[in-house]
Amino acid sequence: MLLGYGLGRWQDTPAEALPQVPVAAPASAAPATSAAPAPVATTEKPKPIEYAALQAESATELAGVEAQDTEDEGGGQNIGWINRNDHLRFDNFEFGEVAATKAKVRVASGAGITGRLEIRLDSKDSAPVGEVSVSNTGGWQVWRTDTAALQPVTGVHTVFVTFAAVDDSEFLNVNWIQFGR
Repeated sequence: MLLGYGLGRWQDTPAEALPQVPVAAPASAAPATSAAPAPVATTEKPKPIEYAALQAESATELAGVEAQDTEDEGGGQNIGWINRNDHLRFDNFEFGEVAATKAKVRVASGAGITGRLEIRLDSKDSAPVGEVSVSNTGGWQVWRTDTAALQPVTGVHTVFVTFAAVDDSEFLNVNWIQFGR
């Protein structure tokens, strides 16, 4: 029985307290100094490109048209003698990541017919992404700015400006084209 007494006694005896060695808390366990949540990384929105006006006479290719001195504000030249199936080509035009959705065109016409200026991408035979109907402005050097709505366009493209009319008569002069939003 003595054995049982000692065993029971040992269980009832409190253990001697061992000296406590302070332990440093890891830095990741330190309490937060602010109740504000940590900022979440976001991607910066792309900045829209400010498009310069494309001077029509500076196109990479002028098909069926000729440059002439202009009487439009700012001087310089415009392209004239435009009729259906003529076109302009501008290579490697950068629209950027924010879509262009319109094009302003500076036009003049002394013709008795109405035609269309069409904007196409990457091929003169592709479907137009925008167009504007052009009528007589009061003379071949009487200028007006018309606006074409565009399907949203981003990236780098070859821009074709094509012309359509009911017959082969010359119907239009163009000074510049400017894309925008």
